[in-house]
Amino acid sequence: MTRWMQLRLASVRGAAAQAGMSTAEYAVGTLAACGFAVVLYKVVTSGVVSSALSGLIKRALDVTF
Repeated sequence: MTRWMQLRLASVRGAAAQAGMSTAEYAVGTLAACGFAVVLYKVVTSGVVSSALSGLIKRALDVTF
């Protein structure tokens, strides 16, 4: 086996070993995004933020030109 073939085989094996890592990273990223979405949903639907957003929308719709 030539040196070039050995290097090529090693790079193919290395790529195969790294293939599963991107899937695991996507899974962790997806879980983190879902967790952030839950926290954001809880904050936005809380009483204080909900009333503040309602007040902001009412003031924006009551603007006279």
